[in-house]
Amino acid sequence: MGPFRFLAEAVEVADGRRLAEAGHRAESMGYAGLVFTDHLLDQLAPIPAMATVAAATERLRVGTFVLNNDLRHPAVLAQDLATVDVLSGGRLDVGIGAGWNEPEYRAIGLPFEPVGTRVGRLAEAVAVLKGAFAGQPFSYRGEHYTIDAFEGRPVPVQRPHPPFLIGGGGRRILALAGREADVVGLAPRILPSGRSDPRSITVEATAEKIGWVREAAGERFAALEINVYPSVSRIIVTDHARREAAALAGKLRARTGIDITEDELLESPHIFIASVDGFVAKFRELRERLGITSFMVGRIDELAPVVGRLAGS
Repeated sequence: MGPFRFLAEAVEVADGRRLAEAGHRAESMGYAGLVFTDHLLDQLAPIPAMATVAAATERLRVGTFVLNNDLRHPAVLAQDLATVDVLSGGRLDVGIGAGWNEPEYRAIGLPFEPVGTRVGRLAEAVAVLKGAFAGQPFSYRGEHYTIDAFEGRPVPVQRPHPPFLIGGGGRRILALAGREADVVGLAPRILPSGRSDPRSITVEATAEKIGWVREAAGERFAALEINVYPSVSRIIVTDHARREAAALAGKLRARTGIDITEDELLESPHIFIASVDGFVAKFRELRERLGITSFMVGRIDELAPVVGRLAGS
């Protein structure tokens, strides 16, 4: 199993100087990368933000966590991403997903189509992105995109293309990640009332998802990196983890009607409630038990002591 890699998330709307300072701090603290979300909300647009951080750092990778595929044509996106990879000297990670935040779609008049349609379009977009990154003319015929003898420029520094992170909680998108991604992001399925699967945050459900990825990936599974991130609850650093877990279990029970025990929450790959020593032990256990080595741990300072102890080990 590989070494631990930690990603921090830049969430504030900041000017270039402050964003550069955030990049410097993340780099000095041992983070592998600084990532940006992609929502039509009060946040910086990810492409120019990544370029700003890349210009201010030397080793830190920049990435998205994750791009909404439905907001951009993949051939146009390919040029933007390749540009960031060139500007950064080959430090770009491409996190991309099928889109999920329905209110954003409605707000701009974009149809929010069924998940199967969105995942199918994402699969085609990944093929177009990889074709555009190849540096030679390519054509593509799909249900959603048609490309005719298009030559993507500029060519990214990383060959054959920058690493892709694809993830989700359903079998269809995780199978796509197993076939096409370099990093597979595991997500729980905690959705609006009536569509929730709160038990998807458990270790057992996570192992099942990894099994789906393994089946789709075949021989390439050994080269994949598995990523998780905090969900359902904010990150809580505490010496009273069981008390916090009990409170969270009560909230989930009230919201979904399903019981999840304190122990299940505390061992969940998606619940980040522990002391610093507890996080160190938990992340080591997740690597040993499930092969998870990549963690997106929120804002730069939230788990800095844990990153300092584990990054690269």
